[in-house]
Amino acid sequence: MITSHLPPLIGIDTHAHIFSRDLPLTEGRRYSPDYDAWIEDYLRQLDSVGLSHGVLVQPSFLGTDNSFLCAALRKYPQRLRAIAVVEPSISEVQLDAMQACGVVGIRLNLLGKPLADYSSALWQDFFARLARRQWQVEIQRPMVDLAPILPAILASGVTVVIDHFGLPEGQIDPELPAHQAFLRLLASSPQLYIKLSAAYRCKASRAQAQQSVSVLRSTCGGVDRFLWGSDWPHTRHEHETDYVAQFAEITALLPDPAERRQVLLENPAQLFKFQQQADATEQ
Repeated sequence: MITSHLPPLIGIDTHAHIFSRDLPLTEGRRYSPDYDAWIEDYLRQLDSVGLSHGVLVQPSFLGTDNSFLCAALRKYPQRLRAIAVVEPSISEVQLDAMQACGVVGIRLNLLGKPLADYSSALWQDFFARLARRQWQVEIQRPMVDLAPILPAILASGVTVVIDHFGLPEGQIDPELPAHQAFLRLLASSPQLYIKLSAAYRCKASRAQAQQSVSVLRSTCGGVDRFLWGSDWPHTRHEHETDYVAQFAEITALLPDPAERRQVLLENPAQLFKFQQQADATEQ
């Protein structure tokens, strides 16, 4: 039985996708699903490992039509938040409507795409509007390309979350100039977070993922800017892994229970605006 009421805030998965194969798909997509990933399926995954809340991320193949995402938020408002995909010219009225549903940020999935000029007036105004809402910008792009684009985005004051270890192609190597440049930004930018998610998208073994975590912990001075996400339903990798296996990874990567609590609860509760629920349950 799916828990739909307000459960105690005990753990948050910050990265999952829902979709139906019958939804309109965007042109130029890199992937077309041949199965459905319903919100009820996802909530059952959360329940199976004892997590209370989740964050839905708009999949790239659905483009800027966030209606399926928002419908799930309206159906289970107590358990969910979301990251949408929008154009930078989106109106404040549209952002207001998304915020009312539980959207707390936007995603820039930049895989295989030309990079925009994020210092332009259009993008700077957009990022500033998001910052005023205390939203975040979530970015998916290989680590070798991150350092050139991040300064303009961070300068707006908006919080930035980097997906999937930063996609370093294996492990993060502090000796590589592009990795060094990203790590310097991470060390000096307190509003820059990173997700320990989907190591398989980096082609990383567990040992390589552990090495990356060690580098990231040293760079950040702790784990207070780490997040965890399952990446359910693991598109293109469905036959390699599953939810339980991905949840087990965070125990392997962060064996210390206090660190796991920080990453699974304390960090995301504040960043994704679940904190008010946590405060309510403690009263």
